[in-house]
Amino acid sequence: MPVSFMDWVRYFVVMLLPVAVITYLCGCFNGAVIVSKYILRDDVRNHGSGNAGLTNFYRTFGGPLTLVVILTDVLKAIIALVIGGMMLGGTTFSQYWAALFCLLGHMFPCMFHFKGGKGILSGGAAVFLIDWRVALVVWGGFLILAVLTKYVSLGSVWAGGSFPFITWYCYPNVVIVVLAFIIGGLILWQHRANIKRLLTGTESKFSLHKKTN
Repeated sequence: MPVSFMDWVRYFVVMLLPVAVITYLCGCFNGAVIVSKYILRDDVRNHGSGNAGLTNFYRTFGGPLTLVVILTDVLKAIIALVIGGMMLGGTTFSQYWAALFCLLGHMFPCMFHFKGGKGILSGGAAVFLIDWRVALVVWGGFLILAVLTKYVSLGSVWAGGSFPFITWYCYPNVVIVVLAFIIGGLILWQHRANIKRLLTGTESKFSLHKKTN
């Protein structure tokens, strides 16, 4: 690891920055936008919540193309973390670093006017690669809350809120914990409108049956 300030600068420029750019670009391949805009010719961001995520896509279009959205957002997270691991030595830090920038790409994709999704599906795929204990807490709480309440957003809030704390428990490293808090904070920020609706009782519940007009 770098020891001096200049060593850290060189490490950032030569290693961290390229990984950040590559994994960000991986994240920009938003499944909901690509499928709706280029296959269905009807941008999902013009419907429902305006979010380019799996839930809004399913509520708007439904159908087997939902699986394409899932595969796209899962695979890009896997690819991003694999690339990050290969370039940065396969450390836990490399996984969190790659996950952060992949989610930034998903949430703020440069090729789609920086209007993307909320990061749950891609982030959920990333946690499985990071640590099964992290995945158990994040996904376990998500599934329990989503199934019992039918509020996907409530499960998502749990995922974003619990992620930094289970990270803190599993990896008590300052840098990794800071990255985890940034990731969790981004997810909660992306769900701020959902949180307001949950508090006011106006949030929509999820149904396996697509709404019809």
